[in-house]
Amino acid sequence: MTEQEARAGAREWAGLAVLVLPCLLASMDMSVMFITLPSLAADLGPSGSEQLWIMDSYGFLLAGLLITMGTLGDRFGRRRVLLAGAAAFGVASVLAAFSTSPGTLIAARMLLGVAGATLAPSTLSLIRSMFHHAAQRATAVGIWTAGFAGGAVLGPIIGGLLLEHFWWGSVFLINVPVMVLLLVLGPLLLTEHRDPEPGRFDLLGAALSLVSVLSIIYGIKAMAEHGPGWLPVACCVAGLAVGAAFLRRQHRAAHPMIDMKLFRTRRFTVPLFIDALATFGLVGFSLFNWQFMQLVLGMGPLESALWSLPTFLVMPLGIALATALAPRIGKRNVIAAGLLVATAGYVLLTLLQADSGIVHLVVGMAVVSIGIGAVSAVVTEVILSAAPPERAGAASAMAETSAEFGGALGIAILGSIGTTVYRSELATTAPGALTPKELEAAQSTLGGAVETASALPEGTAESLRNAAFDAFAQEARIASVVSAVLMAGAAVLIATLLRTGRTRPGPDTSESAAEHHDGDRAADAPSRAVSP
Repeated sequence: MTEQEARAGAREWAGLAVLVLPCLLASMDMSVMFITLPSLAADLGPSGSEQLWIMDSYGFLLAGLLITMGTLGDRFGRRRVLLAGAAAFGVASVLAAFSTSPGTLIAARMLLGVAGATLAPSTLSLIRSMFHHAAQRATAVGIWTAGFAGGAVLGPIIGGLLLEHFWWGSVFLINVPVMVLLLVLGPLLLTEHRDPEPGRFDLLGAALSLVSVLSIIYGIKAMAEHGPGWLPVACCVAGLAVGAAFLRRQHRAAHPMIDMKLFRTRRFTVPLFIDALATFGLVGFSLFNWQFMQLVLGMGPLESALWSLPTFLVMPLGIALATALAPRIGKRNVIAAGLLVATAGYVLLTLLQADSGIVHLVVGMAVVSIGIGAVSAVVTEVILSAAPPERAGAASAMAETSAEFGGALGIAILGSIGTTVYRSELATTAPGALTPKELEAAQSTLGGAVETASALPEGTAESLRNAAFDAFAQEARIASVVSAVLMAGAAVLIATLLRTGRTRPGPDTSESAAEHHDGDRAADAPSRAVSP
């Protein structure tokens, strides 16, 4: 029986359920801090710099170590790395929950980031090893995608519910029972998989990849928060230089962390780029989404989190449609269709006004979510299928890293464009009674405008709030236009770069055939067709 014909049984599907849970929690830990920060700040009293490290240290280390952890899984066993990461994640969660100082919490968050970096590539590469049948693997990847995306939405909701009844540390303690469950059920349901000939681990390469990713992500985030300056620009330039050194080393290494041959085929590089673009718009626009609900519409953190729930609930619809349609119309066409659906959602958001109300925002984001859900599920499965099974961990890590970069760039670029638009609009529409200092504070952020208005006479305050809300709505509309153009461009990209003649798929479909025939059909062929 060929790999293409082998179908997963009950054990594999039960194992998938176990794999989705840690991914959901790892994703939750990135978003739960938005609603938890005020409570822990009141208790621990961190400085402004310490608050930034509490927020960002987890995501920085997670992004920086994805490639390393994916490679470690390939070499030493994906189940082993996953279980070690789960144990570390549980311990770090307890340390975070009972932290008594900002420094302790930052250290715990950093350990959570290190452990979290093992979860995504290990779980995704185990799915690649457990589900050999293309249709089953597509379904499994879709479920995994929904779990990972759902964690980001559920984080603020669950965090808000816990903070209603318990102290801030409870948002970390919910991780512990899930990790214990993984440690118990993992050895029973998950089969160990590794590269049979892993070679020597490239420690210097791992260090270069970490420094490169951390430097670039830090520089992008710093520019998003404070605008372009010499330090963030220098960090990005240094990160790119170190990244170039890392890639040169991978070309020359006898046992590279990343199989550079994968980048010679569009079946791998184009989906990576599309994944980054999809995350760019979704994560970047979340900046406006949350502020619109809380500042313009006046919702509390929990209420706004609950209103964001529909975007999570409809995402499985997009994933299910993509999984069902891909075998019939081709993965390339499904990805292009998903991008066009996301484009329609962003076009709807270009009509957003300050007085539009929550329904307009939620419907627009729901349409975007359906499209991006379809794209992410199929793109991730294509990336996995393009890599040989022994390199599934590294391929999974590359997929997650591209998404991290896309999200960071979305925040930085859309945030910078939006800030410029907001300041320009408010400069012409703000009440003339404002002092230069008050106008400067109002132009800094929408939150600054609301705070400034609270200290003004009622008439002037109302005029300032209306002007600020209108300027922010214009900011969101411009961000929607940029996102819509990018999604439409990505649809054209996937349709042209992977647009080739049809061929009958088969187990002997070669990489050459994948390039010169239908790329998405060839991706269904066994991954052994890719030269290792």
